[in-house]
Amino acid sequence: MFIPTLVLWLLGASPEVPVTPPVPVEAAPPVLPPDAPALKDAVRVLLRLTLDTGGAVSFVEVLESGGAVFDRAAMAAATRWRFEPARRGDEPLEVRVDVPVTFEPRPGEEEVASPEPPAKPEPRGFSTTVQDRSVAPPPVAVGDFHIQVGQLADVPRGSATDLMLLAPGVMLANHGGEGHADTLYLRGFDAGEGKDVELRLDGVPLNEVSHAHGHGYADTYFIIPELVRSLRVTEGPYDPSQGDFGVAGTVEYQLGLERRGITASVSSGSFASRRLSLVWGPAGMSEATFVGVLVRQGHGFGPNRAYANAGLMAQTEWRLGPQTRLRLFGASYGARYATAGVVRETDVVDARMPCARDADSQFFCLYDANQGGASQRHLASVELTSRLERGGRFVQQAFAIARQMRGRENFTGFLQDTPPVGEAQRGDDTEQSYQGTTVGLRGRYTPGLAGPVELGYVARYDAVHTRARRLRDKGGAPYATVFDNQVRTTNLGAYLSLRGAPLDWLTLRGGVRVDTFLFGVEDLNRPDSDRQGARIPEEAVEAYGFFASPRASVDIRLSPRLTWLTSAGLGARSSDAAGLSDAELAPYARVASGETGLGWRWGEGPSTLELRGAVFATRVSQDLVFSETTGRNQPMGPSQRLGAFGSARFQWEQRLDVQASLAWARATQPLPGASPWRLWEGTVLPYIPQVLGRVDAAWRGSVTVAHQPVGWSVALGHSAIGPKPLPLDRFSESIFLFDMAARARWRAVELGLSVENLLDARWRESEFNYVSNFRGPDAPASLLATRHFSAGAPRIVRGTLTVYLDLQEERP
Repeated sequence: MFIPTLVLWLLGASPEVPVTPPVPVEAAPPVLPPDAPALKDAVRVLLRLTLDTGGAVSFVEVLESGGAVFDRAAMAAATRWRFEPARRGDEPLEVRVDVPVTFEPRPGEEEVASPEPPAKPEPRGFSTTVQDRSVAPPPVAVGDFHIQVGQLADVPRGSATDLMLLAPGVMLANHGGEGHADTLYLRGFDAGEGKDVELRLDGVPLNEVSHAHGHGYADTYFIIPELVRSLRVTEGPYDPSQGDFGVAGTVEYQLGLERRGITASVSSGSFASRRLSLVWGPAGMSEATFVGVLVRQGHGFGPNRAYANAGLMAQTEWRLGPQTRLRLFGASYGARYATAGVVRETDVVDARMPCARDADSQFFCLYDANQGGASQRHLASVELTSRLERGGRFVQQAFAIARQMRGRENFTGFLQDTPPVGEAQRGDDTEQSYQGTTVGLRGRYTPGLAGPVELGYVARYDAVHTRARRLRDKGGAPYATVFDNQVRTTNLGAYLSLRGAPLDWLTLRGGVRVDTFLFGVEDLNRPDSDRQGARIPEEAVEAYGFFASPRASVDIRLSPRLTWLTSAGLGARSSDAAGLSDAELAPYARVASGETGLGWRWGEGPSTLELRGAVFATRVSQDLVFSETTGRNQPMGPSQRLGAFGSARFQWEQRLDVQASLAWARATQPLPGASPWRLWEGTVLPYIPQVLGRVDAAWRGSVTVAHQPVGWSVALGHSAIGPKPLPLDRFSESIFLFDMAARARWRAVELGLSVENLLDARWRESEFNYVSNFRGPDAPASLLATRHFSAGAPRIVRGTLTVYLDLQEERP
């Protein structure tokens, strides 16, 4: 007997908006195969179905197994069921429903399940919570997080990059200013600005190959936070779909705008900071259709920290038929920023900086006002999703990116230049520029909704010009070229993913990914003569690489709520084209990683508690470390990591949302000849924090004032960063930061107040330990390494006015 009782998750439903649940209209009974065991007692299978806006079943998952034979029969039948779609008002919704299927013995009849006549369920039998429009597949590892932002969007965040802090073991730092990509720390990796973390935006790759500032540079400042519905953070290389740069993991932003209508927000605060955002979701269209504009500018929290940037993101989704969906996305962004760079701690302590002598002026001072940069990005994507006759799904995506970036930094002052005889040092100002175009295709194919197979591919071509030059301290004219390369890179990859459940309590997942890299480099900075005489100062280099990376996971269900998940995999990072030699084979870095841990979940619907914890180990064949002399990452040989993390998230009835995480990692460079199993031995790598903690909490409610409902929210964010090892056996100070925000809304008007760095701590966002000379071109250089730092932001207070116009729903 098929029981048509559904437990429903609707997208952001509110009491004021009528929600109509899905209604079964076609529910053919599942049929058992002839060799099915005889039934003595009833057998129950609980399915979770994802229903699209047309009422078709787009994904099937078994929540409670009745045995492999009964699971397969129930899932095969579910792929043929049809429903009237759920609706909020007149808008169809994509939802998930839980459907129990019961197989009962029938004396004298074939023992199969048959459905009762589908009856229209009553809306009061449904519970509502926030659920992202996209279907979250089962995690491939304990560290595979599908993060719904939800209420945690109330926590103060400077940009969409800060949303990564919702995953455990993530730290962000920025020595380059408001507009320069953040340095990512994840899973014990100093991932630079993206060299060890693959970043994607709804499938579009964001890492830039052979970037002048560092291979894999990825700037996410152009993403408008209001349009981010969820993130998938896969820590470690365990999913066959993960590609280049996925050494420490993969972060994918997923976009969507639930609120229909126009939302306009303007804020102003400390240091002349101003922010204007406008997002629009056309009424009667799905949350995949939106337009967003964001403009930001300010003086910055100290000298030479001004910034200005503006961006636009737009997407539309069309239904080309009952089984086909077309999605068009575009983004455009431009930014200009200044940066104070790094300062020597001894100069700050001794009040030798060229600013006022009080402690704050010295702490936020700078040496070189010529530092800063500018960037532009233009992006377009088209995605076609088709459901096939037998329930399969095919997704095809094409994308194109145009990117330009120029930055100027000085990490060593007057140290590295070898001036002409009789002249003074010209300075170590470095200008890094990058111009690139990326085009590509991505696709994946699943033969059946309940099928255990997925095939995917990626084709990406990059044509870039990457260059670094030294600039004179006075006037900024270039006097030397560090490198100047025209690079052509092709990456072709394909993967196969498999899933099977040989036992009720055991699920096996695995697959393999194959990547090929073809590099063509035109080096424009060769010498104009050699031992044989004059030559053209250019040279061509070609290189090719091939890598196969198997990945697997074992999922053991210890109880209905407790799961033990063990994962292992290989991954790869392509090489920076600037370091390749002609006809080089296999230009990539290999990574091997393993993880094991537990996951526990309580509750369904509006109140849930989820706990996760795991230990992991990772080994990289060729790692990169930041070099202050070049201002970019340089090869340093193999490295290894050993670590653990724990996380918890509690959600209660769309009122309270709390997430906390704690992570520990030890990153070392193994000793020559040491056993690869002795992961805890070796030289500790610098700049990587060993302990990271994070708490995000948001509380929402409503009160009645003068017979009018007034909604309110209070949010808190806290980051705790343990000491970071520095070169020459030095350690940084621990960092503790608190942010909070409060909002109140009456009808269509909302007022908000946010405070970042609530306790006004004086903290160092980035710290280094090396030799420099900032005293001047004629001053003798000290050969002693000393601590350098870039100052973190002090307390920043912002007030915000938000107006909601033309909304389909009104929330207090």
